[in-house]
Amino acid sequence: MKRVRKIIEIDEEKCTGCGQCIIACAEGALELVNGKARMVGEVYCDGLGACLGECPEGALTIVERPAQDFDQAAVEERLESLKAPAGTAEPFPLACGCPSSMTMSLQPAASPGQAEAESSLGHWPIKLQLLGPAAPFLQDADLLLLADCAAAAFPNLHQRLLPGRVVALGCPKLDDLEAHIQRLAEIIGQAELRSLTVVHMEVPCCRGFVFAAEQALKRAGKDLPLGRIMISRTGQIMEQENLPWAEAA
Repeated sequence: MKRVRKIIEIDEEKCTGCGQCIIACAEGALELVNGKARMVGEVYCDGLGACLGECPEGALTIVERPAQDFDQAAVEERLESLKAPAGTAEPFPLACGCPSSMTMSLQPAASPGQAEAESSLGHWPIKLQLLGPAAPFLQDADLLLLADCAAAAFPNLHQRLLPGRVVALGCPKLDDLEAHIQRLAEIIGQAELRSLTVVHMEVPCCRGFVFAAEQALKRAGKDLPLGRIMISRTGQIMEQENLPWAEAA
């Protein structure tokens, strides 16, 4: 039975799929579906709006409409279901209902007899906040905005993504995202970049770097080719789109 109560409403036109609201929702009421935030079920939303201030686009509002009652027991059951399957994770609950906080023990495939690979890193520093917009290596460069977890997870980083490209490394969840947007906008505005590609993890909060890239392009007033590569926690390329290079990764 439904009654009129306060509940979250999502404007799909404004939503960019950055995942910040998902991190902020302690009840696990939101998830990404086809690149947009969606409510999993009315029973999981308490209507208090903890997620409102986390949306950079103002896509979330609180409305009053007929909805199912908030169910704390259902919330606890959902959060329990979001834990990693037995044998793949330590028995710790998610901090916020976001998969990015899941503790997992992974078993990467071994490559017996494989020769030690050489580094393809062509510049230093690599942290975004340490990159000067006037750095010579940024001129006429294909820039990778690389989430640090993606760098650790993808085993073929030096062979498939780094050759011939410049890296800007950071974390969209734990770093100051606004500072990253501003620095990236400065680089885009001053350096004659050829392209920008975001390399992020599969977890929702990591998509914040896609949002950062889009906002930086707007601030810099540049029409630059923007690509995206999504890496799984087991090191595979799950999605890639609009890669501006001659060959896809």
